[in-house]
Amino acid sequence: MFETLRTARAVLRSLRVYYGHRERHTAMDQLYGAFVRSGDLVFDVGAHVGDRVGAFRRLGAKVVAVEPQPALALTLSAIYGRDRLVAIERKAVGRAAGEITLQVNIDNPTVTTASDAFVKAADGAAGWEGQRWGKSIVVPMTTLDALIAAHGRPAFIKIDVEGFEAEALEGLTQPVTALSFEFTTIQRDVAKACIDRCAALGYMRFNAALGESQELGEWRNATDIARWLEALPHAANSGDIYARLD
Repeated sequence: MFETLRTARAVLRSLRVYYGHRERHTAMDQLYGAFVRSGDLVFDVGAHVGDRVGAFRRLGAKVVAVEPQPALALTLSAIYGRDRLVAIERKAVGRAAGEITLQVNIDNPTVTTASDAFVKAADGAAGWEGQRWGKSIVVPMTTLDALIAAHGRPAFIKIDVEGFEAEALEGLTQPVTALSFEFTTIQRDVAKACIDRCAALGYMRFNAALGESQELGEWRNATDIARWLEALPHAANSGDIYARLD
């Protein structure tokens, strides 16, 4: 019971943070409006409490929200379950279909992860103080290719899966027009692997937004975005890298 209350409190905190600021919604809509048009299909992989789902829906897109963590999947169902243009997949995404163990952060569910390396990298790192992954659960896992087979080819894929982004991209063999993946400065190697995978899939242009700024910089090639990532100070902490085919 105590564990359930801790998780509920953490989810409510996330809802306040991610849904409580109109200016943030406006900035998010402007950012994703560069990639998403009304009627498009979007995959939100690692949908968490669904703030990006909200942005994609405001832009008129259909959304497949992928979230394996039970508490967050229930939250998505409560917010978007009656929206016929939102499909909720309660699965992790990786390089192959099957099952995977999630390391659950009870007090901060949005950083629950399928990556043991992510947990190790966060241990003792500046900016990650106090994070604890004290529970594990086994969840079903699918691939991006399987999601495309089930739902259709999306115009855009957003991937935010706490250090498991490179594994998710290994399950994509048919590139879509554009995608994004989260990076952290505690695991630059994972982000570099994602850049390399995108380049192998044919992505030519890359950009980035730091933290929750929702502000893109200049477009670069794969080599230059990798150099930009390597030069970031540790305090930058995290952000998202965007990749386009054209």
